[in-house]
Order: sequence, then structure tokens, then C-alpha cells
Amino acid sequence: MPSWETLLAFATVTILVAYFPGPALLYTAAQTISHGRKAGLMAMLGIHLGCYLHVFAAAFGLSAVFKHVPELYMAVKIAGSLYLIWIGIGMIRSRLATPGVPIAPAKTVKRALIDSFIVEVLNPKVALFFIALLPQFVDPAASLPVWAQFLILGTIVNFAFSSADLVTVLGASAVIGAMKRTKTGFAFGRWLGGSLMIGLGLKLATDKG
Repeated sequence: MPSWETLLAFATVTILVAYFPGPALLYTAAQTISHGRKAGLMAMLGIHLGCYLHVFAAAFGLSAVFKHVPELYMAVKIAGSLYLIWIGIGMIRSRLATPGVPIAPAKTVKRALIDSFIVEVLNPKVALFFIALLPQFVDPAASLPVWAQFLILGTIVNFAFSSADLVTVLGASAVIGAMKRTKTGFAFGRWLGGSLMIGLGLKLATDKG
């Protein structure tokens, strides 16, 4: 593995990137605001699991395809953006039976897990992030094979991202909890969560690169 100095630099970069407000944090906040803490936690888990596909892709060189086939990158990017917008519209249109109950139905919680996994897999920027970051901290001369170093470092990054998502879910849940006890507050939560999701989808679709 790399030297302790290199690993310290890696840890610093990882924490800064993980806790800098970005799409994943906005996504988990939107799920929490719209459907409650349990759905937010499932969204966090879905993103965490989906991220492993990008870690494996970076470890075995699959992410490099996006750099050499821009058409494929753009197709996956647009598909992911449209899926986010579709989720946001669904949030706004949803009608939960009892506004005063802060617990999302089991179907909604399961849907949050599945949607989050798909959204993460369909985000090519995550794949490019791993293939851009991890090689900077891999030592080809180390006793561990390069692919193993990729997996270890990628897993560390993934857990750092998930810790930031967890903080976001707990924070959003605490802020929105009291508001969702009223019918008006509940409706506002759905609109806010859905609007965040639609805005995120539009931003990812129009971002260059």
C-alpha cells in the first residue's frame, strides 16, 4: 500500500469530497424530506450499494470506457437525469393517507432503496470520479495487486460518502419532523423533496463534462 503520508492525503481528500454538498447529499435529503427518516436511510443504503459497482468498475478498468466512448457516457447521464426527474414528479404527486404519521409505508421505503441504487448506477460521473481519484493513491510496486488496492481505497471512499449521507438524513429528519405533523407541512415536505429531486435531475443533465 502507499506510504502513510499518501494515505493521510487520501483521507483528507476523501473527507473533503464526501462532506462537500453534492448530488448524493441533496438526493438523500430530498428522500428524507418527502418520505421520512426510514426512506432516507434506505436511500443512503441504495447509494452505498450502487457505489460498489463503480468501485469494481474502476478496479477492473471498466470505467475507462466512459472516457473513450462519450456517446455511452451521455446516454447513461441522460437516463439517470430523467430517472431523477421521474422520481421527483412521483414525490410531488404522492398521497400518503395520514399526514400526521411520520413513518413511510413499507412500499415507499423499499422503493427508496431501489430508486437510489438505480440512480447511483446511472451516474457516470461517479465512475469517472473513482477512475480519476483512486489511481493517484495506488502504488504499482506494492505487494498488494493494483486491483486489490483499488477495491480497498474505493471501499473507504464509499463508507466516507455514506457517513456524510447519514449526517444529512438525520439532520433533514430533525428539521422536517415537526413540520410534517400538520397537513400543510406534510404537503410542503412532498413538494420540497420532489422539487429538489427534479432540480437535481435537470442540473445533472445540463452540467458539462
